[in-house]
Amino acid sequence: MARRLPPLNGLPSFEAAARHLSFSKAADELHVTHGAVSRAIRNLEDHLGVRLFERATRSVRLTPVGTSYAAEVRDALDQLAAATVIATGQQSSGALNVSALDGFVAKWLVPRLFRFRQAHADIDVRLSTTDKLADFVSDGIDIAIRYGRGQYPGLESHLLVEEDVFPVCSPALIEAAVPLRTPDDLKSHTLIHHDYYVDWSMWLMWAGIKGVNPHRGPAFRSTEHAVQAAIQGEGVVLGPSALVGDDLAAGRLVRPFEISFPAELAYYVVYPPRALQREKVRAFRDWLLAEAAGDP
Repeated sequence: MARRLPPLNGLPSFEAAARHLSFSKAADELHVTHGAVSRAIRNLEDHLGVRLFERATRSVRLTPVGTSYAAEVRDALDQLAAATVIATGQQSSGALNVSALDGFVAKWLVPRLFRFRQAHADIDVRLSTTDKLADFVSDGIDIAIRYGRGQYPGLESHLLVEEDVFPVCSPALIEAAVPLRTPDDLKSHTLIHHDYYVDWSMWLMWAGIKGVNPHRGPAFRSTEHAVQAAIQGEGVVLGPSALVGDDLAAGRLVRPFEISFPAELAYYVVYPPRALQREKVRAFRDWLLAEAAGDP
């Protein structure tokens, strides 16, 4: 029986506009004009005999039919993209585009990545460091590592690394003239801050430590830079276990005391549902999980 299909050239415009809730942003993404997107969607609506968008002067929003149709169209386009990759032989070798947070890349992924290259010399890993969620359609990302609770609608996710948070410092600081052996000793030491969802105020309150000013000390946006400052003996930093594990193992950092704040968030491997049909994505996902399982 012949398939009843809509105008196929209008589906990318509709999907992009539905995702952005903007015809202009869809046009920018697809490298066409605003008018071309508007005409494609109007033609699609005429063919279907339903309204997909409610249009206002400066905005658009999906109708209930448009919302459900957009989800199905997005899934169909993802399937088509995956099938195209497989058909053109790109699934087992070549470049693998990975999106991850900068600190995780620097402190966890890069020190281990040589082992993946040794096992898969035909796969070139290309890292994109960003704190934004990957758009697996428009950004060309194959697989991502994200920090959160593991709930990413429409995507597959696997727990990679759990963590907790605790003070760390250079070994030299332990042996300094001013002791650092108990949490109360923090009042005599410099606190290093970084852009992380657990800060010194939260940690001190959770640990029941009073008399320590949680706001003093240098601040860094990058966790990597804050940890490096601690390695250099500039103060005490709250170390997420996933990002300071190697430095602790190598003796560049030490824990002056054993109080840990259990983090509510963790690192997850995230990818579209059919991404594992490509051998290179599956190989990298499996390698990541094996590396994490082997961490002490």
